Amino acid sequence: MEPIEAITAVHHPVRRRIHDYLVLHGATQVTTLATSLGRQVGSVSHHLRMLERAGVVERAEDPTGDRRTSWWRTSGRGLSWSTEDFADSPADALLAREAERVNIEMQLGRLRAWHRRSTPMPEWTRAAFSMDTLAWATPEELAALSTALLEAFQAWQAGVDTDDGAERRPVFVFAHGFPTAP
Repeated sequence: MEPIEAITAVHHPVRRRIHDYLVLHGATQVTTLATSLGRQVGSVSHHLRMLERAGVVERAEDPTGDRRTSWWRTSGRGLSWSTEDFADSPADALLAREAERVNIEMQLGRLRAWHRRSTPMPEWTRAAFSMDTLAWATPEELAALSTALLEAFQAWQAGVDTDDGAERRPVFVFAHGFPTAP
Protein backbone atom coordinates (compact mmCIF):
# COMPACT_ATOMS: atom_id res chain seq x y z
CA MET A 1 0.00 0.00 0.00
CA GLU A 2 1.28 3.46 -0.89
CA PRO A 3 1.80 5.86 1.99
CA ILE A 4 -0.79 8.64 1.93
CA GLU A 5 2.06 11.19 2.16
CA ALA A 6 3.42 10.07 -1.23
CA ILE A 7 -0.01 10.21 -2.84
CA THR A 8 -0.83 13.67 -1.54
CA ALA A 9 2.68 14.97 -2.31
CA VAL A 10 2.50 14.08 -6.00
CA HIS A 11 -1.04 15.32 -6.48
CA HIS A 12 -0.26 18.90 -5.57
CA PRO A 13 -0.44 20.74 -8.94
CA VAL A 14 3.07 22.24 -8.80
CA ARG A 15 4.63 19.01 -7.55
CA ARG A 16 2.90 17.06 -10.28
CA ARG A 17 4.39 19.41 -12.90
CA ILE A 18 7.84 19.02 -11.31
CA HIS A 19 7.51 15.24 -11.27
CA ASP A 20 6.27 15.14 -14.87
CA TYR A 21 9.17 17.36 -15.99
CA LEU A 22 11.69 15.05 -14.32
CA VAL A 23 10.04 11.98 -15.86
CA LEU A 24 10.45 13.51 -19.33
CA HIS A 25 13.84 15.20 -18.98
CA GLY A 26 15.68 13.10 -16.40
CA ALA A 27 18.05 14.63 -13.87
CA THR A 28 17.66 18.40 -13.91
CA GLN A 29 19.16 21.34 -12.07
CA VAL A 30 16.71 23.14 -9.79
CA THR A 31 17.26 26.46 -11.60
CA THR A 32 16.40 24.85 -14.95
CA LEU A 33 13.28 23.34 -13.40
CA ALA A 34 12.19 26.70 -12.00
CA THR A 35 12.77 28.50 -15.30
CA SER A 36 11.00 25.81 -17.34
CA LEU A 37 7.97 25.81 -15.05
CA GLY A 38 7.83 29.59 -14.58
CA ARG A 39 8.34 29.32 -10.81
CA GLN A 40 10.74 30.80 -8.27
CA VAL A 41 13.79 28.67 -7.36
CA GLY A 42 12.88 28.77 -3.66
CA SER A 43 9.37 27.51 -4.37
CA VAL A 44 10.63 24.69 -6.58
CA SER A 45 13.23 23.73 -3.96
CA HIS A 46 10.49 23.57 -1.31
CA HIS A 47 8.31 21.32 -3.49
CA LEU A 48 11.30 19.10 -4.35
CA ARG A 49 11.99 18.58 -0.65
CA MET A 50 8.33 17.62 -0.12
CA LEU A 51 8.57 15.11 -2.98
CA GLU A 52 11.88 13.83 -1.58
CA ARG A 53 10.31 13.23 1.86
CA ALA A 54 7.58 11.25 0.11
CA GLY A 55 10.21 9.12 -1.69
CA VAL A 56 9.14 10.26 -5.16
CA VAL A 57 12.25 12.24 -6.17
CA GLU A 58 15.85 12.15 -5.05
CA ARG A 59 18.94 14.26 -5.32
CA ALA A 60 21.11 13.50 -8.33
CA GLU A 61 24.83 13.88 -8.95
CA ASP A 62 25.74 17.05 -10.79
CA PRO A 63 26.99 15.79 -14.18
CA THR A 64 29.40 18.77 -14.39
CA GLY A 65 30.96 17.93 -11.02
CA ASP A 66 30.09 21.41 -9.69
CA ARG A 67 28.70 20.72 -6.24
CA ARG A 68 27.30 24.24 -5.87
CA THR A 69 24.17 23.37 -7.85
CA SER A 70 21.25 21.17 -6.85
CA TRP A 71 20.20 18.40 -9.25
CA TRP A 72 17.13 16.17 -8.92
CA ARG A 73 15.63 13.09 -10.58
CA THR A 74 12.65 10.81 -10.02
CA SER A 75 13.22 7.92 -7.66
CA GLY A 76 11.93 5.57 -10.32
CA ARG A 77 8.95 4.38 -8.33
CA GLY A 78 5.43 4.71 -9.58
CA LEU A 79 2.32 5.21 -7.50
CA SER A 80 -0.63 2.89 -7.60
CA TRP A 81 -3.42 3.01 -5.06
CA SER A 82 -7.10 2.63 -4.47
CA THR A 83 -9.16 4.74 -2.11
CA GLU A 84 -10.15 1.40 -0.58
CA ASP A 85 -6.56 1.01 0.63
CA PHE A 86 -7.40 3.64 3.25
CA ALA A 87 -10.77 2.33 4.43
CA ASP A 88 -9.40 1.93 7.99
CA SER A 89 -8.57 5.62 8.29
CA PRO A 90 -11.34 8.08 7.43
CA ALA A 91 -8.85 10.97 7.31
CA ASP A 92 -6.50 9.15 4.91
CA ALA A 93 -9.46 7.93 2.84
CA LEU A 94 -10.57 11.55 2.44
CA LEU A 95 -7.04 12.57 1.36
CA ALA A 96 -6.89 9.67 -1.12
CA ARG A 97 -10.26 10.62 -2.64
CA GLU A 98 -9.12 14.24 -2.96
CA ALA A 99 -5.86 13.15 -4.63
CA GLU A 100 -7.90 10.99 -7.01
CA ARG A 101 -10.18 13.96 -7.79
CA VAL A 102 -7.20 16.25 -8.43
CA ASN A 103 -5.63 13.61 -10.66
CA ILE A 104 -8.80 13.21 -12.74
CA GLU A 105 -9.14 16.99 -13.08
CA MET A 106 -5.52 17.19 -14.27
CA GLN A 107 -6.12 14.43 -16.81
CA LEU A 108 -9.29 16.03 -18.14
CA GLY A 109 -7.64 19.46 -18.13
CA ARG A 110 -4.88 18.18 -20.38
CA LEU A 111 -7.44 16.64 -22.71
CA ARG A 112 -9.44 19.89 -22.81
CA ALA A 113 -6.28 21.91 -23.52
CA TRP A 114 -5.46 19.58 -26.42
CA HIS A 115 -8.90 20.08 -27.94
CA ARG A 116 -8.82 23.88 -27.41
CA ARG A 117 -5.39 24.40 -28.98
CA SER A 118 -5.23 27.27 -31.42
CA THR A 119 -2.32 26.02 -33.53
CA PRO A 120 -3.20 23.44 -36.18
CA MET A 121 -1.17 20.25 -35.75
CA PRO A 122 -2.43 17.90 -38.48
CA GLU A 123 0.29 15.26 -38.00
CA TRP A 124 -0.40 15.12 -34.26
CA THR A 125 -4.17 15.22 -34.74
CA ARG A 126 -3.91 12.12 -36.96
CA ALA A 127 -1.71 10.37 -34.38
CA ALA A 128 -3.79 11.27 -31.30
CA PHE A 129 -6.44 8.79 -30.27
CA SER A 130 -9.41 8.24 -28.06
CA MET A 131 -10.43 4.75 -27.10
CA ASP A 132 -13.27 3.28 -25.13
CA THR A 133 -15.05 -0.04 -25.00
CA LEU A 134 -17.40 -2.07 -22.84
CA ALA A 135 -16.76 -5.62 -21.69
CA TRP A 136 -17.62 -8.07 -18.93
CA ALA A 137 -14.95 -8.59 -16.23
CA THR A 138 -14.34 -9.64 -12.66
CA PRO A 139 -12.31 -7.37 -10.37
CA GLU A 140 -9.33 -9.69 -10.90
CA GLU A 141 -9.70 -9.50 -14.69
CA LEU A 142 -9.90 -5.70 -14.59
CA ALA A 143 -6.75 -5.59 -12.44
CA ALA A 144 -5.03 -7.90 -14.96
CA LEU A 145 -6.02 -5.52 -17.78
CA SER A 146 -4.46 -2.62 -15.85
CA THR A 147 -1.21 -4.58 -15.49
CA ALA A 148 -1.23 -5.56 -19.19
CA LEU A 149 -1.79 -1.95 -20.30
CA LEU A 150 1.06 -0.72 -18.07
CA GLU A 151 3.37 -3.43 -19.44
CA ALA A 152 2.38 -2.57 -23.03
CA PHE A 153 3.10 1.11 -22.42
CA GLN A 154 6.45 0.35 -20.79
CA ALA A 155 7.44 -1.93 -23.69
CA TRP A 156 6.41 0.73 -26.22
CA GLN A 157 8.34 3.41 -24.31
CA ALA A 158 11.46 1.22 -24.04
CA GLY A 159 11.39 0.70 -27.82
CA VAL A 160 11.48 4.41 -28.64
CA ASP A 161 14.96 5.44 -29.85
CA THR A 162 15.33 8.97 -28.53
CA ASP A 163 18.75 9.35 -30.18
CA ASP A 164 17.52 8.96 -33.76
CA GLY A 165 17.21 12.71 -34.38
CA ALA A 166 13.42 12.65 -34.83
CA GLU A 167 11.47 15.57 -33.39
CA ARG A 168 9.46 14.42 -30.38
CA ARG A 169 6.95 16.10 -28.10
CA PRO A 170 5.79 14.98 -24.70
CA VAL A 171 2.62 12.91 -25.06
CA PHE A 172 0.09 12.18 -22.36
CA VAL A 173 -1.70 8.83 -22.31
CA PHE A 174 -4.40 7.95 -19.85
CA ALA A 175 -7.08 5.32 -19.62
CA HIS A 176 -9.62 4.42 -16.98
CA GLY A 177 -11.32 1.10 -16.35
CA PHE A 178 -14.25 0.87 -13.96
CA PRO A 179 -17.59 -0.86 -13.50
CA THR A 180 -20.55 0.76 -15.22
CA ALA A 181 -23.98 0.15 -16.61
CA PRO A 182 -24.86 0.66 -20.29
